[in-house]
Amino acid sequence: MDLQLNGKVALVTGSTAGIGLEIARRLAAEGADVVICGRTETKLATVAAAIGARGVLADPSTAEGAATLVEAVPAVDILVNNLGIYEAKPFDDITDDDWRRFFEINVLSGARLARAYFSGMLERDWGRVIFVASESAVMVPTDMIHYGMTKTAQLAISRGLAGLTKGTNVTVNTVLPGTTRSDGIVDFLKSVAADPNAPSEELERAFFAKDRPTSLIQRMIEPEEIASLVAYVASPLSSATNGAALRVDGGITPTIL
Repeated sequence: MDLQLNGKVALVTGSTAGIGLEIARRLAAEGADVVICGRTETKLATVAAAIGARGVLADPSTAEGAATLVEAVPAVDILVNNLGIYEAKPFDDITDDDWRRFFEINVLSGARLARAYFSGMLERDWGRVIFVASESAVMVPTDMIHYGMTKTAQLAISRGLAGLTKGTNVTVNTVLPGTTRSDGIVDFLKSVAADPNAPSEELERAFFAKDRPTSLIQRMIEPEEIASLVAYVASPLSSATNGAALRVDGGITPTIL
């Protein structure tokens, strides 16, 4: 299927590893002119060369870094706000600094870039803003409340921006993945496991049985699977998909939401 992305300028944040890297790789393979960003020059250059993207040394989780990125890339057709961090932590141990750090990185990074690029998309009457949030936006895990807060905030920003696109060819959507395989996932599984020394396969089975019983696939999502959905949402073919929260491995969503 031709996703009609040739020549579209796509900026993907959090794109030197994990979900962001696979999204950037897929968009580049579909013909988009992909821009990635990162904080480590050597790693950024290596990844950019490997996937055929342009690398910009900038960290959009800070106001200064976002300004540097926007100066280097003044206009984009597709903005994928993927940058984010996560951890498991008891609520009583979450400090004020933790709340601020998670909000700054997970929420403000995307809000800053949307603010910079959204009006240009409206003026050109075409664009895609995609937030990569999490199922934790609607099913907040009790051991990751600060993380879940940021994912819910992303969902609110996305839906609000979608309301400003009425009658245009600009869309704003959120992708809500379940637990996804990543470089740090084993450490995370150990942090919530009854037996942190168990083999990784056993850690994964125990995690889904105990912590994610509503998962329909009962396994880790591969980053490539999320990249495929994001590439479609970024495409002109998804023109009727706007203001949506797209679940990947949709479990049970509380009816109150």
